[in-house]
Amino acid sequence: MTVLRTQGLSKSFGGLEAVRDVDLSVPQGQVRALIGPNGAGKTTLVGLICGRIEPSRGTVSFLDQDVTRLPVHQRIRRGMGYTFQITSVLSNLSLRENVALAVRPREKSEDVVEGEVVSALTQVGLVHRIDQHAGDLSYGHQRLLEIAMGLGQRPKLLILDEPTQGLSEGEVAAFNSLIRRLAGETTVLLIEHNMDVVMAVADEITVLDFGAVLAEGTPDEIRKNAGVQAAYLGTG
Repeated sequence: MTVLRTQGLSKSFGGLEAVRDVDLSVPQGQVRALIGPNGAGKTTLVGLICGRIEPSRGTVSFLDQDVTRLPVHQRIRRGMGYTFQITSVLSNLSLRENVALAVRPREKSEDVVEGEVVSALTQVGLVHRIDQHAGDLSYGHQRLLEIAMGLGQRPKLLILDEPTQGLSEGEVAAFNSLIRRLAGETTVLLIEHNMDVVMAVADEITVLDFGAVLAEGTPDEIRKNAGVQAAYLGTG
């Protein structure tokens, strides 16, 4: 089953075409990395997929349903979860309360909510800080809390935008292990600058350049692609 599909997806801002005719197909259970130089259109593409930006043309399908015109909250309700480049945690609330807010939109008992909160925080290694205020966490730990909030939604598709930014080397290793554990049960779209992370966890990689798809393939294929080396990896 294809979880996410875009066809001819494009977005223009004035005379600038930030995303141009992007065809993307992500099957269930895959970890797909989206990479590209700064200004390649990655953030705009994610905004189009999430519903935060309206496309100039093209379509977005999620779980074989056209969601191109659906607002953000309806996409979330259907199982699309995401974290952003900039943390969006509520600093004056505890970790428990932050994750509970992500879990609650569906009607559940307090015991079920608590179980899902503990499970999500355990997965990202923060359960021992469950009653701490989110604002007391380091930036890197706030990113992990955001991932826990995404996992708490039990998403069919989890979109992670620069999740390892601000993480220590050990935290990055733990993040890689988390993604490997999720692979197969949760479909992941990963936007990431850390190429070591991308090469370690991605099943397939899509490379954007100037708003268009430059290449697509396995980490090995992308590593050997001359066009990618010239445009992005700096070895061409």
